Amino acid sequence: MKSYTIQEINEILKGEIVGNTFQSITAPEQLEAANESEISFIGNKKYEKFWSASKACVAVVNEDISIEPGEDRAFIKVKNADLAMSQVLELFAPPTPLFTIDIHPTAVIDPSATICNGARIGAGCYIGPKVIIGDNTTIYPNVTILDECTIGKNTVIWSGTVIRERCHIGNECILHPNATIGADGFGFRPDPQRGLVKIPQIGNVIIGNGVEIGANTCVDRGKFSSTVLGDGCKIDNLVQIGHNSKLGKFCIMAGNSGLAGSVTLGNGVIIGGSASIKDHTTIGDGAIVGAGSGVTGDIPAGKTMLGYPAVEARDALKQWAILKRLVNESKK
Repeated sequence: MKSYTIQEINEILKGEIVGNTFQSITAPEQLEAANESEISFIGNKKYEKFWSASKACVAVVNEDISIEPGEDRAFIKVKNADLAMSQVLELFAPPTPLFTIDIHPTAVIDPSATICNGARIGAGCYIGPKVIIGDNTTIYPNVTILDECTIGKNTVIWSGTVIRERCHIGNECILHPNATIGADGFGFRPDPQRGLVKIPQIGNVIIGNGVEIGANTCVDRGKFSSTVLGDGCKIDNLVQIGHNSKLGKFCIMAGNSGLAGSVTLGNGVIIGGSASIKDHTTIGDGAIVGAGSGVTGDIPAGKTMLGYPAVEARDALKQWAILKRLVNESKK
């Protein structure tokens, strides 16, 4: 079992210790569930009231905390408790699944594929013709990577993921279990004689560096050219990204949200859970779409939108307040 003193943890966090404890710290835990040997955190002043009932011996806190740690307990004050706690979690993280050999004998790798230095490939994987796997990339069991794909350096691809032909993944990405990259876009047109005619999807997907794709998320290939995810995008589980959509850098999409085809997101756009974005819509840099919203038109940079159909947040809140008042008056 890993354990650290408060001083050892603070050497990494570079914060200020307030109070003291000689207790060895064995794990991080939520305030309400922590025991006497565990470290927790207070990332918002509204949670200060829970500290007195917590058994944690140490908490990582923001500099503006207004309470004292108490006897044989301590705080580590930092500028951002949420970011500091991520460093604590890294300290206590268990090891990743073990590879006894770098390339498992049951992996099927085409002779024309290039496997670079330090790459690891698990049992039951399929690596197709002319695929390139970058240095120190880890591919867990039962991953399929089809013809002419490229995977960058230090990328991690978890089990069940399928990357279809001619798609390109950058460096230091994470693809969680059962992600699907490069499936056909949803393209059909009605024909009186043949019914719904499938429109060929001949493009691909290009994913930048430092991108994380959640479990069971689908990124469809472009109809003509590429579906593109810029550097640093973070995509949650069960997200749909339609064909020929283009995401700028550092976009966030929460679970169950979806982009129809040819949507453009600027840099730093945030899409809340279960939000839906109409095809051929452009959302400007830094805009926010609230959870459950439905976007039917372009959104300027920096705007926050709510509702279905989505309108500016302040307008949506006014509409809801008026509707609530009308409903309450009708009950009188």
